[in-house]
Amino acid sequence: MIRTLDLYFFRRYIVTTIWFLLGIFALVFIIDFSEMSNRVGGLPGYTLGMGLVVTALRIPMILMQTVPFVALFAGMAALISLNRRYELVVTRAAGISAWQFLRPFLLGAFLFGVAAILTINPLAAWGSKKAQEFEASWGATNAARSETAVPWLRQIYGNDQAIIGAKAVLDGGMRLMNVSVIHFDTDNRITLRQDADQATLEDGYWLLKNVRETRTGELPVRLDEVQLRTNLKQEFVQESLEKPETIAFFNLGRKIEAAKSFGFPTHAMETQLHTMLALPLLLVAMTLIAACVSLKFSRFNQSRAVILGGILSGFMLYVVTVLVKAFGSSGVVPPFVAAWLPVVVAMSLGATILLHQEDG
Repeated sequence: MIRTLDLYFFRRYIVTTIWFLLGIFALVFIIDFSEMSNRVGGLPGYTLGMGLVVTALRIPMILMQTVPFVALFAGMAALISLNRRYELVVTRAAGISAWQFLRPFLLGAFLFGVAAILTINPLAAWGSKKAQEFEASWGATNAARSETAVPWLRQIYGNDQAIIGAKAVLDGGMRLMNVSVIHFDTDNRITLRQDADQATLEDGYWLLKNVRETRTGELPVRLDEVQLRTNLKQEFVQESLEKPETIAFFNLGRKIEAAKSFGFPTHAMETQLHTMLALPLLLVAMTLIAACVSLKFSRFNQSRAVILGGILSGFMLYVVTVLVKAFGSSGVVPPFVAAWLPVVVAMSLGATILLHQEDG
């Protein structure tokens, strides 16, 4: 009987989760497509069909941010539905404790986290890069808004020192979009600024295209192409500019080793790796929070208080998780502690509250 009941509850949780995912996908798709159309709709290479494709490519990255809330809302919705249909009442009357009938929900949340790591995360990393490439092909000047902060590289070649900034990084570090290059002399005074639509890393030099050169006290000069000598390698550029969120889970370990070989700090990538590993248990913690506010029986007047309490509790956990992750990425807190501490604390609190509610 218990096995049949477990399968029934597990199926209810999975179906509810899928419906929430589909609903969020549709909502995010409409919003993101409208925003992107307003932003790049006037570019010469933009078409309605390609706009829909690029939006679809961007959705997995956004869905990864909503996975904890999907687990929370799915758990709440499934438990509230079972409560209103007296199914949990009958289950308790049959002598089955809350810990027993919660096992399918906790297992479903854990498997949902594993599925997110193995499927949504790689799709998000791949789709984000492809979307940037499509936007860049529509128009380099207004394309690919990949980051809110501009990444910067510093290079020294002979007596020339330069800082290279870019709005977007494509082709694994081989191509930079909306590039600014600032040159310094040996006294650290600015001697030249070059603004280009794109820069391609060739063998021993950057090839800048559609360049605007500005020197102190002189009028700007327009050039079609400029070669900027460099000793930077593709792997170095890639490790410098690639954000951990855009790296697939399966590649994080290799990226960490490569970054260490170049002498780069790896706090952000290590924190991302541990965050991905902790995701299934984070969803279990979200489900425990959902159970804390959803197991009390109420036929009609439960929804408003339950939804508010669950949302606030889940939001607080999510905020704490993101905040501690930022500390881990900056090196203030060890990456392992930053990723796992909020999850362990949330699971402990959820289990403690349920013990108090169910067992006194």
